[in-house]
Amino acid sequence: MFMGEYNHSIDTKGRLIIPSKFRDLLGAEFVVTKGLDGCLFVYPQNEWKEFEQKLKSLPLTNKNAREFVRFFVAGATSCELDKQGRILIPSTLREFARLEKDVVLTGMLNRIEIWSKAAWIENSSFENMDEIAEQMSDLGLSI
Repeated sequence: MFMGEYNHSIDTKGRLIIPSKFRDLLGAEFVVTKGLDGCLFVYPQNEWKEFEQKLKSLPLTNKNAREFVRFFVAGATSCELDKQGRILIPSTLREFARLEKDVVLTGMLNRIEIWSKAAWIENSSFENMDEIAEQMSDLGLSI
């Protein structure tokens, strides 16, 4: 399970160090793709395969389903760690997530999210958490 928040820098070539706590869980090869809210999602192969199966089950006749699949799959790329524990993030994904220098990696149970530091600060104020918690109970989650 991925959890925690780590601050790192992305270099000018687009290489990013993956925290050592995440490396073993990711395995030798994993998938990086566009994520929701302007971040990138990183999936270990087994989690990506599960997600892939769910995407395949969506009806091709539904325009929103096609667009949803296109969003995640078209920009997806297979990655491997180099000897320094870094990955190379393609320029299209760096541009999508506005990754320039300061980056935040967050563990999200079955995946990792990669954020520009500015976007993470903007999206992680958690000011309305009480309201969100109430809505989660409607989805069957109680704390």
